[in-house]
Amino acid sequence: MNKIDIKIKCIDGVELDAVLYEPDQIMGAVMMAPATGIKKGFYHSFAEHLANQGYGVICYENRGIGVSIKGSINKIDASLINWGRLDMPAVLNKLKHCFPNQSYHLIGHSAGGQLVGLMDNALELKSMFTFASSSGSLRNMPYPFKLFAVFYLNIFIPISNLFFGQTNSHWVGLGEPLPVLVAKQWRRWCNGKGYVATDLGKKIKQHLYDDLKFPSFWLCATDDGIANLANVKDMTRVFSQSKIKIKSINPENTNSKQIGHMGFFSSKNSELWRFALEWLDKNK
Repeated sequence: MNKIDIKIKCIDGVELDAVLYEPDQIMGAVMMAPATGIKKGFYHSFAEHLANQGYGVICYENRGIGVSIKGSINKIDASLINWGRLDMPAVLNKLKHCFPNQSYHLIGHSAGGQLVGLMDNALELKSMFTFASSSGSLRNMPYPFKLFAVFYLNIFIPISNLFFGQTNSHWVGLGEPLPVLVAKQWRRWCNGKGYVATDLGKKIKQHLYDDLKFPSFWLCATDDGIANLANVKDMTRVFSQSKIKIKSINPENTNSKQIGHMGFFSSKNSELWRFALEWLDKNK
């Protein structure tokens, strides 16, 4: 297995930092679409495991996340919509170039699974596996976590954007600093219903959510206050034609003490990776 640092150029000229994992023998290819504000290195152990099982993988960072930018992180036109419309299609095109004539799959963590319908080339995917991808709707979050979520979305984000010109998510343990438009859209969509559905027909005129027929697996954990089962179901309604499978796992029924919103990709919870591998093997 080879690990190579690469750059991916989007259609508007923006370059994304990425890592390519080349297996010794390939039987499929995966784009590892990250959660909001999460750097590519977070998925290294998981991607390496997939590559050792025969899958080519690209891990990447969305524009405005984890890259060295001169001046404000808002100089790059970063938003949730542009992550799906500009960044993700470029990654899939690069995946196809690096691993031609393969079946192509998306593994999405949180936003990485939510935004797939904004990709103009999403129909080229054979399947999708997601973890912790949901609408993130505030109305379905349990107490006391809901209190923190309301504070973060409706108080912390506006104040941080106003005074610092970015959302300092790292101050509250939520990944990297976020560009202003990313955080604004995140706030708007989590206060709505169906996440991205909040802007369908408004800021989003063209999309493929109603055209995606590939099978999709939506995995969540019972100790995740954000992507709880109700919010996962809320998100999947946007995928009107997809063959959807939903599974909720309780960490008490595994060797994991905690899974939450991030823990699936931790090497401490590698026993859970079989869900992704079994899905890929079934749909390759």
